[in-house]
Amino acid sequence: MNRRTWTLLTSVVLVVAFGLLGAFVRVPYVALGPGPTYDTLGMDGNVPVIGIDGQQTFPTGGHLNMTTVSVTDQLSLFGAMGLWVSGRYALAPRELYFPPDKSEQEIEQENTKAFSDSQTTAETAALRYLGYPMKVLVGEIVKGSPADGVLEPGDHLLAANGKPVTDPTSLKAALVGTKPGDRVEIRFRHTDQPEQVASVQLGPNPGTDPQGFLGVAAIERPDVNFDIKISLADVGGPSAGLMFTLAIIDKLTPGELNGGQFIAGTGEISPTGEVGPIGGIPFKMVKAREAGATTFLVPAGNCAEAKTQAPEGLQLAKVENLDDATKALDALRGGQVPASC
Repeated sequence: MNRRTWTLLTSVVLVVAFGLLGAFVRVPYVALGPGPTYDTLGMDGNVPVIGIDGQQTFPTGGHLNMTTVSVTDQLSLFGAMGLWVSGRYALAPRELYFPPDKSEQEIEQENTKAFSDSQTTAETAALRYLGYPMKVLVGEIVKGSPADGVLEPGDHLLAANGKPVTDPTSLKAALVGTKPGDRVEIRFRHTDQPEQVASVQLGPNPGTDPQGFLGVAAIERPDVNFDIKISLADVGGPSAGLMFTLAIIDKLTPGELNGGQFIAGTGEISPTGEVGPIGGIPFKMVKAREAGATTFLVPAGNCAEAKTQAPEGLQLAKVENLDDATKALDALRGGQVPASC
């Protein structure tokens, strides 16, 4: 074969090799893009996304859509380039979403737990906002602490050291002035059993606090006799909290909280109603607008990014807490413009 033939043959081999590499070799990146959006006032299949049993609910209208980000893994070089060139996706290092020290099962479990926790927190924030009574429960118990083996997660805390436990901070306040070795009485109720009193010897505090150590993280939950169930499959993370909270409020109060409009949004919520920033807001806004949303509730911490990338026709409403969110919806119902980013 002459030089020209060798050159042609070599070029063909290189093109084939590059094609195989581009088509089959995985790159250490994931693609982030617009994910599904769900109406928290609507249905997931034949089941309400939010169902309330044992309490009067009221008709709702319009939409209160939660939004998500899709994460595409196991990308080939050509696949990654194609998604990036489309303009709808961004590439990010895979290790940020799939840490090498964790299995995919562990990551999925963490995301599922975060989503479940956001549902519980949304219920607490909504019912607190509506004025329902609260109770203090045992959350996590430090292994090997004085409370370990005496109390169980979910126990209803009533009093500690002779002082009523009315909120999580009151438990710590009840132990002020104690020291390691002191005995204190804890009054509590386990599930539906009668009240119990346990005498606990406090231990040394693992931090710098000199007071005695019980080893309980107290949490606050609604003290109500009805059930709220959130049913949404294959969704993870905490960022749906705000929209779940608003939907619960809407269902438990007369009238349409959104004025019958198509509202979407995002944001992690705390039990006391603070709204925290989230990731991927440009993708969430894109999907919300494509689905028909006219207003998007934006956590204050995401406003700088959101206002530079908002799709045309999508109005932004800045929210730092649940009160801001309800005021924004009040403004929209009255034909006014809510506080924006």
